[in-house]
Amino acid sequence: MQIYDSPGHSLVVRAVSYNCHNVSVIEPSSAFRAAPESAVPMKFGDALRHRLSLLRGTQPDDAHTPPLRYFFAELLSFSEPLTRPFRDAPVIKEATTPCVVILLPGFATGPNRMRYMANQLERAGHTVKRWGMGHNLGVKADIIDNLSARVCDVHERYGQKVVLIGWSMGGVFAREVAKVVPEHVDKVISMGSPFSHSPYSNNFWRPYQVVAGHSVEAPPIDADTRTKPPVETVAFWSPRDGVISRRAASGLPHERDRALALRCSHLMFPNDAECIEALARELEAPGT
Repeated sequence: MQIYDSPGHSLVVRAVSYNCHNVSVIEPSSAFRAAPESAVPMKFGDALRHRLSLLRGTQPDDAHTPPLRYFFAELLSFSEPLTRPFRDAPVIKEATTPCVVILLPGFATGPNRMRYMANQLERAGHTVKRWGMGHNLGVKADIIDNLSARVCDVHERYGQKVVLIGWSMGGVFAREVAKVVPEHVDKVISMGSPFSHSPYSNNFWRPYQVVAGHSVEAPPIDADTRTKPPVETVAFWSPRDGVISRRAASGLPHERDRALALRCSHLMFPNDAECIEALARELEAPGT
């Protein structure tokens, strides 16, 4: 699921400066660049063979993956809509400093998957906006540029910096966007996001490669996801996460400002009461 470099390599994100009207591009300083795009579209058969070939591969010895018992326990999350009426809603106080928030969904999900979280944060008085990219189907060549423009537009419209909250891969995108347009971002909060360690430190890298159409080591953008954005950056992670390694989601001290351990599964981050209550507390603390 990850989009960053493997150990021994260094990927550097393309720096794009936005002022909402003019865009300037600074070439990356790293010699390790994104995989070049072919100018000739693949035929269907070739494209299918390419996708299937991405199922192959060997996980490096230094990768760290969650235990399989946690991975299979993720299946319990599909019963959440049925059990929700019998659970207590998150305990959220009315916000004293309402924020403008953009929610970025995880891989293979879309804005509807974040709806419950959005409703709860709006109940506290925050303004919650969609990310505007539809379903998250992995890294695309223009994803960071488009998201940066979206953040810039929301900042202009509401007159205050935006808090980016991203689940799983959405959190990785949030971190990269904050590096490009830090003047428009108040804070970044990632939830079970694979920004650290190895791109193989998860239980989903093969399916990701098939859907996204590229190797986790050769995304179509230049990105050093381990580098901390120049805004306050908080990493939510869970020892019960069955998809993303805790090492990848919590990161090292220099890769984020703070890390907060929760007790939910990976698929429950958007619906878990403890997670939503923790987000509400973070939104009460302005970014630095």
